[in-house]
Amino acid sequence: MTDWLIQGAQTILTMDDTRRELTDADIHVSGGVIKAIGPNLHAPDAEIIHARGCVVTPGLVNTHHHLYQSLTRAVPGGQNALLFGWLQALYPIWSRFGPEEMYVSAQLGLAELALSGCSLTSDHLYLYPNGSRLDDTIAAAADIGLRFHPTRGAMSIGVSDGGLPPDALVEAECDILNDSIRVVDQFHDPSEGSMCRVGLAPCSPFSVSRDLMRDAALLARDKGVMLHTHLAENDEDIAYSLAKFGCRPGQYAQDLGWVGDDVWHAHCVKLDGQEIDLFAKTGTGVAHCPCSNCRLGSGIAPVRAMRDAGVNVGLGVDGSASNDMANLMDEARQTMLLQRVAGGADSMSSREALEIATRGGADVLNRPDCGRLMVGKRADIAIWDTTGIEAAGSWDKAAMLLSGPRKVRDLLVEGRQIVRDGVLKTASEHAIIDRTNTLAHALVD
Repeated sequence: MTDWLIQGAQTILTMDDTRRELTDADIHVSGGVIKAIGPNLHAPDAEIIHARGCVVTPGLVNTHHHLYQSLTRAVPGGQNALLFGWLQALYPIWSRFGPEEMYVSAQLGLAELALSGCSLTSDHLYLYPNGSRLDDTIAAAADIGLRFHPTRGAMSIGVSDGGLPPDALVEAECDILNDSIRVVDQFHDPSEGSMCRVGLAPCSPFSVSRDLMRDAALLARDKGVMLHTHLAENDEDIAYSLAKFGCRPGQYAQDLGWVGDDVWHAHCVKLDGQEIDLFAKTGTGVAHCPCSNCRLGSGIAPVRAMRDAGVNVGLGVDGSASNDMANLMDEARQTMLLQRVAGGADSMSSREALEIATRGGADVLNRPDCGRLMVGKRADIAIWDTTGIEAAGSWDKAAMLLSGPRKVRDLLVEGRQIVRDGVLKTASEHAIIDRTNTLAHALVD
């Protein structure tokens, strides 16, 4: 494994415990770990990465995605639909996927994330048509080189039983639990520096039974893995919970064992004050997906209130069919802007939003070894060139969310160079694009 000396960075935003910002400083990386941070470091055996004119941050962390949706961006039937209508427009297309579609769409989504500076991503795969398995996306992540937290999602209540998904996309609950055991036993690595941890993730309250939610929680705790699902995404979601379960989503989650520091929920746009307090007291995390929430008209999540209450909040790009892009810097900027719309221009700074995108996401995923630049932490490092046109004229180059850039220059994951000079190094971008277009055109036909 290559030793690196990142040399002469204009600013290093460490996101360490005191949020230090270093100027004209270096980072020494060895064995996939940060060995030293400071000025004028000497590492004679290290390969030098020149960082003059650059801002260096921890690699960004994505806490919610549906990588398989990368093949179905901007589908006309779903472009202007609300959440439930959007799902109903896309379910028939997704039912034609197989292992190759899952692998290629994951490759595409992971490549896009890497180019936006993401080093660690979760994924929520909840449908498995035509022989697809979670293994397909895990293989793609290993090939691209990102740190991965896939979750074994599931849907068990089809339309004939009062659920939203078509019957062809649901699974028997015994099969779901058995395959969950298989993927955890085969792929989950709980060790520090792990490149793959697996979670369990029944899709949503409107697509699985209460029994499956409860059984998944019991299984996850028996196996020592995390839990993830969608919760309180929009007004329809709240109305469904009240009509079906007689309670709000927060109470539903608490009743079934879905709160705690081993749980994170996606969206949470419609959490009320009591639910926010519940999440804060129990250590329950939130994956905030601002661009998707805007795209589907779901609303503005109360991120300021969550943070002030002590809730762990990270960012998620959500699926590429409900966002149509997967750029975590865009999500961080949108987070900052929406909180300002809701609460005023002083509601959130560029630096706080970037903290949510790095350290915040790592904390949600229980990865204290990631998301901060500190000696002994993993060498997941993003280097941003601030000498370009989008940052020219900026008086504070470290306030990148107010100006730019949006694309990373260099990205290290576990000390391995994944992006160099703005180009993906672990796979051919052109080959991914060509294969994606071929499969997408076949789905249209």
